[in-house]
Amino acid sequence: MSKGTEGATPGFLVWRLSMKWRVAVDRAVAPLGLTHAQYSLVASLYGMQRSGERPSQRRLADHTGLEPLYVSKLARALEAAGLLERTRDPHDPRAVQLALTEQGREVTGRAIKVVHGLLQQLLEPLGGLDAARTREFTRDLTALLDTPLDPISENETEQS
Repeated sequence: MSKGTEGATPGFLVWRLSMKWRVAVDRAVAPLGLTHAQYSLVASLYGMQRSGERPSQRRLADHTGLEPLYVSKLARALEAAGLLERTRDPHDPRAVQLALTEQGREVTGRAIKVVHGLLQQLLEPLGGLDAARTREFTRDLTALLDTPLDPISENETEQS
């Protein structure tokens, strides 16, 4: 354990790891003209499109965990860059559907390869991407992400 993390809480370590990952992805995809947030959006959209889905901005926000307003802002920037197209949903005029353009698919495919290599590097201490420890780590992270948060008020804490 490094000096900066001795005695650290799990929450602090999760935060530090997420910041390390965000910075690493930002640096890795910058040569492709993307930020980490944009990468999260286009990579998710890439996978959804491969499954035959043309998601709405709201669906993509739910999938990525990003705020809908932020997804809208990112989608506009990616549309201006020629990487995706936004169209009105024919079944719901309030909804906007997203799809990668040909250029968007090409850039996203390259970005996915770069980030996959970065992920392999990050997971090397656990034995790499396909290791049993990595699968266990993934299950643990999924369990934590699937746990709903119900903020405890100060009054409830004082009564405990």
